[in-house]
Amino acid sequence: MKLSRLYSSKPDLFEPVEFVQGLNVVMAEIRLPENRNKDTHNLGKTTLGRLLDFGFLAKRDPKFFLFKHAELFQDFVFFLEIELEDASFVTIRRGVEEATKISFKRHEAGHQDLSGLPLVEWDHSDMPFERARDLLDGLLDWRALKPWAFRKGLGYLLRSQDDFRDVFHLRKFAAAHSDWKPFLAHVLGFDAQLVAQHYEKEEQLAEKQATTQTIKNELGGSIEDISKIEGILLLKQKEAEKKQKLLDAFDFRAQDKDSTKQLVDDIDERIASLNAERYSLNQNKKKIIASLEEDQILFNPDEAQRLFEEAGVLFKGQIKKDFQQLIAFNRAITDERRGYLQEERAEVEAELKRINAELNTLGKKRSEMLSFLSGTDIFGKYKQVSDEMVTLRADITSLERQRGFLHRLQELRTEIRALTEERGHLQTQIEADVEKQNSDQNSLFSAIRVFFSEIVEEVIDRKALLSVSPNQAGHLEFRAEILDESGNATSADLGHTYRKLLCIAFDLAILRAHLDEKFPRFVYHDGVFESLDDRKKENLLAVIRRYAELGLQPIITLIDSDLPVRAVDEGQVFSSDEVVITLHDEGEQGRLFKMKAW
Repeated sequence: MKLSRLYSSKPDLFEPVEFVQGLNVVMAEIRLPENRNKDTHNLGKTTLGRLLDFGFLAKRDPKFFLFKHAELFQDFVFFLEIELEDASFVTIRRGVEEATKISFKRHEAGHQDLSGLPLVEWDHSDMPFERARDLLDGLLDWRALKPWAFRKGLGYLLRSQDDFRDVFHLRKFAAAHSDWKPFLAHVLGFDAQLVAQHYEKEEQLAEKQATTQTIKNELGGSIEDISKIEGILLLKQKEAEKKQKLLDAFDFRAQDKDSTKQLVDDIDERIASLNAERYSLNQNKKKIIASLEEDQILFNPDEAQRLFEEAGVLFKGQIKKDFQQLIAFNRAITDERRGYLQEERAEVEAELKRINAELNTLGKKRSEMLSFLSGTDIFGKYKQVSDEMVTLRADITSLERQRGFLHRLQELRTEIRALTEERGHLQTQIEADVEKQNSDQNSLFSAIRVFFSEIVEEVIDRKALLSVSPNQAGHLEFRAEILDESGNATSADLGHTYRKLLCIAFDLAILRAHLDEKFPRFVYHDGVFESLDDRKKENLLAVIRRYAELGLQPIITLIDSDLPVRAVDEGQVFSSDEVVITLHDEGEQGRLFKMKAW
């Protein structure tokens, strides 16, 4: 499949472009001296590639120049004529104003002008956009791309300046790697189905893990054992059944009996026990207080001396001194014992405080239950049991919800384990397939990497390596590197000039490797000679011509100042048949669109 003709409904503003079988050159001549040092000239050599993309049914993009400047182009209708594999032709009709209505016409002869053909005479007229894409996919019949549609590979066939930034990851592939890596693996001869399935498993795994985290957040971060939840739920359900039967029968004898049993067996028994304990503690407290009082020394030596003097007994200080020593001795002995008694008194008082508080609580509860038993208002009892049922049902609902979440968590964990295992198997298969294609010298990938290296070596006299390998996560990594004399990778491919060369070599190698299959035969490279020195330009041109002789249709754009000087000095670089468009900067007639720059 090759390009044949591109024209419009306004040939005075856009002249037809007649493509030829071999090399096609879009030449931009800078004739005005003041424009020679400019980086951009707005003549239209890049725009041609965008128009081809439009003809191949690119989606409507408000930033695309035809729609961005709708006031200039809304009346244009473009026609792209394509030569098919069987040497017949199909013309695609697409207008700017109604860009989603596409028409098709099959014909035997090429280079036709169908711009005046009424829509009723087209084979398919004003087809909806997606149906038109499907129809064109069938007409092109690029079987080697299946299961992908024809649009998937166009990024490598219509390289603009922005598409030379990376050999593999094109600007149009702004989405995740899962969007383009399986396709690229397929084109290079690897098992793309394994790669696609690996990404699908990862996506499913990420979704399951996200759902798991959401459920954990719903549970509030506290995840109980499923067995515990089931047990509590069972008990709550049995209690609810019992109370419901009571309510249904409107009979509270069982409830009265339960309350009486609880009152007699539990509350009264506990109150009696606490009273006994409180009595014992009060007795201990009295003994401690008494012991503390006994330790007080009530004998006063001064008073004893005065009494003895009144009685006519003479002390002369000795008896007073002995009594004071006795008191000091007794005080030293009892200080430690008083400390223990005070600690014990504090403990007893604290325990009495706790017991009194519990007795007060039990007393209130006992009073309430006695009120229930002695009450004659059956509706009050019914309301009380009903309130208890509401609480029970709320508890049961909450427990059932937790149980549901926990069951779902268990299911998710099982699914995550299964997906992780499947992903691991796929990764093993991918690694085995990559090893097989790399080691097999007759594989498609081996052929592509040989063609790739030959092109680079012919242009810059350096070998280049095209490599594909899985990383630790099982994702394929694609590399294109220039090698030094020792066969080691260098950083030369990091520069824009050599990176562009690697892109061109990759595209040509892909096309050549698929020459025997139903595959595209054309490729468009914008600014192909920019930044290369003269010798490398000559070498690259020789490669492009050789590939054109193999049956490919290279379309290259360049500025006349980028032509190799020696080739220009020796004579004409391109034949008149090869130059399909000549653009220049001497007025509007030199532009692709014969109008002012927008």
